[in-house]
Amino acid sequence: MANLKVTLVKSTIGAVPKHKRTVEALGLKKTGKTVELPDNAATRGMIKQVQHLVKVEEA
Repeated sequence: MANLKVTLVKSTIGAVPKHKRTVEALGLKKTGKTVELPDNAATRGMIKQVQHLVKVEEA
């Protein structure tokens, strides 16, 4: 199974509370942090919701 590298590139300050919780659920806490997540429908849906805050790369 493929993985995705997700990096938080924009701060969640001022973001919608639901988006803040989604970013935290992805495992991202600080700007510039990167996590590797499985490429599945649940992860893709979370990324799509906060796509304006994160950068995604195929790993």
